[in-house]
Amino acid sequence: MTKRLVLLTMFLFALAACTPRVEVAVPDKPITVNLNVKIDHEIRVKVDKELDQLFEDNSGLF
Repeated sequence: MTKRLVLLTMFLFALAACTPRVEVAVPDKPITVNLNVKIDHEIRVKVDKELDQLFEDNSGLF
């Protein structure tokens, strides 16, 4: 009986020692995000130029 109690105690201590632990901490330095973003407005310029040409060709449209 005593041997089982000792084994059970050892098992509980071993189980408690293996308990996973998760910590969430705030970083000391700010988080930096580098983004390379290219905004292309070529299509809008083409449409604007095409509309300008259309208005020049058909000056009496409006």
